[in-house]
Amino acid sequence: MQDVLIIGGGIAGASAAFFLAHGRQVTVLEAEAHCGMHTTGRSAALFSEGYGNAAIRGFTRASRQFFLEPPHGFCDVPLLTPRGAMLIGTDGQRPRLEALFAETARESVTAVEWLDPDASRSVIPILRPDYKASAFLDRSAMDIDVDALHQGFLRGARRQGAQVVTNARAEAIERVGGTWIVTTPVGVFDAPVLVDAAGAWADQVAAMAGVAPLGLVPKRRTAMLVETPPGLNANGWPGVIDVDEMFYFKPSSGKLLLSPADETPSEPCDAQPEEIDIAIAVDRIQHAADLPVTHVSRSWAGLRSFFADKTPAVGWDTRAEGFFWLAGQGGYGIQTGPALGQLTASLVIGNDLPKPFLGEGADPTLLAPARFHAATSLNDG
Repeated sequence: MQDVLIIGGGIAGASAAFFLAHGRQVTVLEAEAHCGMHTTGRSAALFSEGYGNAAIRGFTRASRQFFLEPPHGFCDVPLLTPRGAMLIGTDGQRPRLEALFAETARESVTAVEWLDPDASRSVIPILRPDYKASAFLDRSAMDIDVDALHQGFLRGARRQGAQVVTNARAEAIERVGGTWIVTTPVGVFDAPVLVDAAGAWADQVAAMAGVAPLGLVPKRRTAMLVETPPGLNANGWPGVIDVDEMFYFKPSSGKLLLSPADETPSEPCDAQPEEIDIAIAVDRIQHAADLPVTHVSRSWAGLRSFFADKTPAVGWDTRAEGFFWLAGQGGYGIQTGPALGQLTASLVIGNDLPKPFLGEGADPTLLAPARFHAATSLNDG
């Protein structure tokens, strides 16, 4: 018998396994033939301390040190490379942009810079002169090497003795005598602790285990690669994000990655891009930028899963013994992965949290699954 079973081998399950394996016997059960085939493997991840709500920002800051100084042998390339992020908004969006600028400036370890429309175009020359946009530049934002991070977690977990079992989709889950028993096509696995890190399928896994779902909603996000306008080298551009997250674009693989920042509710599935979302992305971005698009080199979609408050659920389910939630990371799972993995290990093992957590505003109580139980009780009453 193992100490902990983790369902899901994406960034959430892999990070939890990495930290748990230092003190517990761990098995990761991955439904697919390879870990990270869904959302993790389709992320255009940017490490931005100003991205997300207050809870997300706190756990992003708590992840910073791991990204900058991973353990020896974790990976052979830097996890972060400089990119920067430019948040933009029209005159009508300016109040929201100014509020976010003030908040980011207060919390960021690196100075952020306000840009008027002319200065914005000096940074991103394809911005249209008639797009009366103000902006601010957050130089602390960086690209994340998602594959290096994910594989580093899996490799490190295995070195500590963890098992990673693929093609192991849960077919039945039951609790018998203080033990979770998970039946899969490749065998039966048991442990007293079950970590639900199943991404878009997390509520389905809970229901299979007889645990009340928390209301997770997977949402499709579309992305595509197009050519940079002739004569321009965009490699050094920051990522450009509309302050209301109506679109974003950034350099990627010698091209430009575009997205309409769509959040279309979806059933858990192998998400595929829709032609309408590709067209919407191009239309929105062309309102802001002079970017001819004659050909889409590649397009894809992934599912970003959210709870109603856009905050993950990380912690014990108070109504189901031994059931631990690690779900609902939304679009922030990569940049918060190190901190959420450490938090999971601390709560499961019963250790104190790393000292920097509270100083960075990484408050575990904000992620407690019991917040949904309280809402359910009020509604039932």
